[in-house]
Parts: sequence; C-alpha cells; structure tokens
Amino acid sequence: MEEKLNLVQEWDKVFPKSEKVNHSKVTFHNRYGITLAADMYTPKNAEGKLPAIAVCGPFGAVKEQASGLYAQTMAEKGFLTIAFDPSYTGESGGEPRYMASPDINTEDFMAAVDFLSVQDNVDPEKIGIIGICGWGGMALNTAALDTRIKATVVSTMYDMSRVNANGYFDSENSEEARYAKRKMMNAQRIEDYKNGTYALGGGVVDPLPEDAPFFVRDYHAYYKTERGYHPRSLNSNGGWNVIGCQSFMNMPLLQYSNEIHSAVMILHGDKAHSCYFGKDAYAAMIDGNKYPDNKELLLIPGASHTDLYDNVDVIPFEKLKEFFVKYLK
Repeated sequence: MEEKLNLVQEWDKVFPKSEKVNHSKVTFHNRYGITLAADMYTPKNAEGKLPAIAVCGPFGAVKEQASGLYAQTMAEKGFLTIAFDPSYTGESGGEPRYMASPDINTEDFMAAVDFLSVQDNVDPEKIGIIGICGWGGMALNTAALDTRIKATVVSTMYDMSRVNANGYFDSENSEEARYAKRKMMNAQRIEDYKNGTYALGGGVVDPLPEDAPFFVRDYHAYYKTERGYHPRSLNSNGGWNVIGCQSFMNMPLLQYSNEIHSAVMILHGDKAHSCYFGKDAYAAMIDGNKYPDNKELLLIPGASHTDLYDNVDVIPFEKLKEFFVKYLK
C-alpha cells in the first residue's frame, strides 16, 4: 500500500543530534494513497506504551528543520515523537511536487495519528500533535476533526486560508483584491498546462532588499542562513508552485474550532508579525465552546515569529511537557 521512498539515512538536520533519544526513519500512508516520510524519536531506555506526539511545520519547511527540533526535544522529555514531511514535499511522496491542500494536509496529520495508534510502544489513548507556523492552523483544523487527538499545541501559527484570501495583515481583504489574485492564478494555470510544468513562486527572497520589512528579515535569517537552510526546504529554495496554495482562498479552515473538546495550547511570540493569527484563532476557538477550561493562549514576551522555530531559550519546552503530561493521560 505504500510507495518505497528513497530516504536519506545519515543525519542531515539543521540541529544537533541528541544522545538522549533513538532516531529512525519511518514511512506511513494517508487515505489518498500518498506515502509520507518521517523521523521517529524515542526516549532511550523507554519501556511500555508511551504517549506520542506528531509534529509538522512550518509551511514550506521540512522535518529536518523546526519540526524535527520540536520532536527530538519532546522525545527527550519522555514522549515518542515523529516529525513528518507533508504530502508533495520533502522526502514524502505525491506528484506533482510542491502543491498544498487544506484537505490533504489535514489528512496528513490524521494519517500520522493512524500510524502512531498502531505502534506497539504507543498508547493509542495518549496521542497529541504539534503544528508550527502554517501547520499550526492545520493542526487546529485537525483537532476539530480527529477525536483521537487528546492535546494540540499550535506554535507561532498562520491561518493559511486567511493569509491566502486576505494577504498579510489583512491588507488585501476585499473582493477586488481576491478577484485579481484568482485571475492571476487562473492565467498561470493555463501557462503551466501549456508548458507541462508548474512554475515556482519563489522561496524567501534572497538577497535581502535593504527595505525589506522585519518579518521578511525574520524569515531570511532562518531559511537563508546556516541557522536553518536545508536543500529540501521549499522556503529555503524555489518555494511552492505559484498555484500551489490556490484552494486555500476558499476554504475556511477554522470554521468549527469552537467545537474542539480536547486540550489546545496556542503559543505565540508577542512581537511576531503573525501574532494576530494566534490571538484571533484563540478568541474564535473559545467563543461558545463548551470546553473552554482546557484551552490556553500563551504569549512569549519579546519573541518574534522564527524565535519559536529554533530558539531553545525562548520556546517553552517545559510548559509543553507539562501540557502534554496533563492531557495525555
């Protein structure tokens, strides 16, 4: 049922390997028949059935970047974890490459739960997820759909539907602006069809313009430097296809977030350009929710968007451990 993937076996992460955990490469499939690649991290000398966490993100990143750091660190704290590449990206399967889908990418998280649920060393009643950046919104959407998930952490999140439909900071939130984007992308579809290939939209801009806004500089400092660059990362290189995220414009990802029963922590830096996504998502999630007591918004003073990618002095991993210990029980 699964495609055989050619996985890199040597350590090629942007973060150092921990001696406290065991690492292995694994694969699993989603309900669309796409085979996904993941790194599994298991605490050394662990016994019995463990609580487990699936991690993904940021949007356009790979498991060798931030999600792997989160997964490895949470494994050091006693959880079995996987960091996976979404469909059409990284080492995962799916053709054509560099496409995104609100449905398939939500399914990717649910498929990770399928995989974890059948592992001999995992307690299927103790499974959580972590979504970073655009995968934070995807994780929240998954939590609203998948009742097997007992706890969700959403870190430095984007709502990919909102940013695609409204632009950054809602600066393109008008019918006219959306029509212009739709028209541009539909013209691109014809060009792609003629050419038999999909044009790339470009990753993080490089070299960095002198007048680049702070959030672009923030991304550049991660994706385009030794700190976070990876050869398989879309953001570090050619980016998504121009039409890769088109369907997000019409998909209200977080429509039913206020029906989530399970525990959710929304984590954001208060200096992040994206903080409005986290604040608004939290407000919408608890509005009329019958289970508000296990929902939390945690703002990190002074932290930027990418601080929560890899700054281990800023990411509150101990609080994440406490949260998952409390709710994965």
